Parts: sequence; structure tokens; C-alpha cells
Amino acid sequence: MNEFPWLTLLIAAPLVGALVVALAPSRLTKQLAVGFGGLTLALGVAIAAQFDVDGGMQLQEQHSWIEAFGVHYALGVDGLGLLMILLTVLLVPIVMVAGWFDGDDGDTKAFFAWALALEALSLAVFAATDVFLFYVVFEATLIPAYFLIGGFGRAGRAAVAVKFLMFQLAGGLVLLASVIGLYVVSAQQGEPSYLLSDLSQLDMSQSAGRWLFAGFFIAFAIKAPLFPVHTWLADTTEKATPGTSVLLVCILDKIGTFGMLRFCLGIFPEASQWATPLVMVLALISIVYGALIAIGQDDVLRLIGLTSLSHFGFITLGIFALSSQGGTGSILYMVNHGLGTAALFLLAGYLIRRRGTTLISEMVGIEKATPILAGLFLVAGLATLGLPGLSPFVSEFLVLMSAFNYAWYVGAVAVTGIVLAAIYVLWMYQRVMTGATPVDVEGTPDLDRRELGAIAPLMLALVLFGFYPMPLLDVANPTIDSLMAYVGVSDSPPDVPAGSVPDHADAEGGEG
Repeated sequence: MNEFPWLTLLIAAPLVGALVVALAPSRLTKQLAVGFGGLTLALGVAIAAQFDVDGGMQLQEQHSWIEAFGVHYALGVDGLGLLMILLTVLLVPIVMVAGWFDGDDGDTKAFFAWALALEALSLAVFAATDVFLFYVVFEATLIPAYFLIGGFGRAGRAAVAVKFLMFQLAGGLVLLASVIGLYVVSAQQGEPSYLLSDLSQLDMSQSAGRWLFAGFFIAFAIKAPLFPVHTWLADTTEKATPGTSVLLVCILDKIGTFGMLRFCLGIFPEASQWATPLVMVLALISIVYGALIAIGQDDVLRLIGLTSLSHFGFITLGIFALSSQGGTGSILYMVNHGLGTAALFLLAGYLIRRRGTTLISEMVGIEKATPILAGLFLVAGLATLGLPGLSPFVSEFLVLMSAFNYAWYVGAVAVTGIVLAAIYVLWMYQRVMTGATPVDVEGTPDLDRRELGAIAPLMLALVLFGFYPMPLLDVANPTIDSLMAYVGVSDSPPDVPAGSVPDHADAEGGEG
């Protein structure tokens, strides 16, 4: 176990920050919130600096919590958890800086306090190595998320917040049934335990494993979301603020795909292989359906939300292709989707603030008045469609490679999502930015230094990891390799016909 509680400190910093911001005078709200967000970011960087990519689960903390049920306060971080933690600690302060002047001081205080609370609970989710602890914080994230959706945004947000909560609570109830089932199975084989390391060693019957897997997967499919339990997503992004949408789609929803890797594959390897054909179908439907309905949207925030349905289909496809390429691609996709979609949401927020509408049909010709905003919006859109040279391309390439290796027709259907993405992104840009500049737009100010400062880290990361993805790959690969070995699958080597190996290779082999 780790001597210094780095992960507990990481979780506590934004949680304390949320309480301080809520109680502090309104005039100090923004400075305190960004300060605690920056402190949490610094702690995340400190954790990353001491992380050994080949060290497996690290910085572990374990204390008995509810001994009778085998529940522990247990934290740890591997490559998957580290990347999700870094994404979280980066996006929260960016959202705060981007929304610096949104609302009055009272609204800002509540928004920043709930954002810090959501950050703390999300970090706890990504670090939890006890299933019961994971379930508790998994459900607790709904509290700040509900108030962020229902308290800020456009008319109709209260109803959308209730719809979001109903979907998530339904998934949580199904998950709870499986969590209880794990207790029963582990108690039958000796001492009950919810530790991930113990649960992965259980000798579970086939039927029990498949039923328990179903509970976990349904909850994660709702959280991600995946077709057909996705209908809350577009409604939420349409009514919520762009900052709230970043927190939900780019951080909170990642818990779904994170859980598929950590728990579905990590506890139920046989059931994961059994369910793969059905999951692949759902993933393909999500990819194509999400892209198709995004094309016809007139609300820019709803459109961006629906693109994420398609992207989460790609992530799920990579996970259940059960290969190292697919697994690594899915982890990278989670990171890169978070970066690209966050940039797109925040830039859309800047645009809406200048035009006073979210309707694409009422936005036209603003690129001449705001060339920097238009240029960055185009870059973020191109990242969303997977343009080579931007980081999402690497993720999509790996996922598509795994899809074609799984079955050629799976890859062929998945590729259509790339084509459709080009349509909805470029058509959206054309309708919003190009054309004759209206008279009421001619004096519109371009991005200021604060807005540029908020968006710059995301744009830099999209370009940097597009040309040099190795830092992400080096962290993700060992986690996926060990997970694939546990599941019991391995990548098929390329077929090389007999006699096709060059003579010098034979000679070298002989010398060895």
C-alpha cells in the first residue's frame, strides 16, 4: 500500500473547494473555484509524474470500511484510471475560465461549487478499486449533475434534468442488483469481498456471470450512453449550458465506457465474450444512427450532443472487439473525444453568446467578423470527424483496425460513421460561418484573451497528440495488454504464406 494518500488528497481537494466556494462571499467565488481547480490539476500532474507505465495498479490505499460485507475504502490507479483522471482535472478549470462571466455572481457561485463537487466524485469513480465504493460514488455523481442541468441553461431544463435523473437512477438500480449478486457469489466461496483484485479471482458459474454482467453493462450503457438508452443525451445538451455539457459528456459519461473496461471485462471475461455480438450490433447502430440524426439538427448544442452518441459507439466497438488495438484505441478515444468535444461545446458557447441564438438556421456569415472563432471552430469540428494530424484520428484508426479484424462487415459499417461525420461537421460549419455577413454581425468582437486562454490547451493537445500520440499509447498499452490476457484473448498474427519469407530472414534465423 502507498504510504502517502495521493489519491485521497486528489479527491478531497475539489470536494473541500466545493464547500469553500459555496460558503465564501460572492466576490471571491471565481478566484477560489479556479484556485481549487488549479490545485487539483497540480495534484493530478504530481500523480502522473510518479506513475510507472509498467507498474500495474499503483498508489493504492486500502482500509476496511464495512467489514461484515467485505467493503473497503480502496483506491488505486492504472493507465486507464490515470488518463481519465488527467482528463478530468484538465477540463474542470478550463470550463471555469471559459464561463467566467456567465450569469450573475449568485449563479456563478452555485455553478462552480457543483462543478467542483462533480469533479471530486468523478475522480473517486476513476480511482475506486472496491466495487461497493465505486457504486456509492457512481450514484453520488448524479447529485451535482442534476443541479448543474436543472439550475443553469435554457427554458425546459428542469424537465430535462428529471429525465436525466430517471434514466441514471434506473441504471443504478440494475447495477445495485448486480453489486448485491457479487456479494452473494463471493460469500459462497469464503470471505465476502468487493475488492476488484478478489472479484477477478472468483470461480463464477456461467449463468451467474452472465446475469451479473448484464446488470453492469446496462448501467454503463445508459451512462455512456449507447443505443437504445441514449434519448436523455441530446435533450440534456440542448437545454444545459455549454459548460455543463462539457462536464457531463466529456467527463461523467466516460464513467460508462470506463466501467465497461474496468468491471465488465475485468470481472466477467466469459460473459464479455458471450455478449460481444450483441454489443457490437448496438455499437454499430449508435455510430450510424447518431451520425444520421445529427445531420438534420438545427440546434447546434443538440447536434454536438448527438455526435457523441456516434463517438461512444466507436468507443464501445473498440472495447468489445477484444483486441489490443481496439482496447488501446478505445482508451485514446475517450481522451481525445473529451478534448475535441469540450472544445466544440465551449466554442459553440462563445458563438451563442455573440449571436443570441442556438439555431443554426439563424447563424450565418460570422466568420468575417470573428475569424479566430471561426478558425478554431473549424479545427474542433475537423477533430470531431477524425482528420489526420489531429488526435482523434489515431483513436479512430485503431478502433477501425480492430473492427475489420473482428469482421470485415463490422468495419465496413463503422466506416460509414466517418463519412457521415464529415457531412454533419462541414455542413454545420458552412451554415453557421459562411455566407454574406449580416449587418448586425459586422461589429461582433472576436475571442478575447480569456476565451482564447481557456480554449488554447485543448487545441494544443489536439494537435500535439495528433502528431505524437506515444505518451498516451505508452500509458494505455500495458493496461490493455494485461486486461486482454485476463479475458483470455490475443491478437491474431498476420497470415504469412509458406515460402514468402525472404532468404536473408531465413539466414538470420539460422544464425540465431
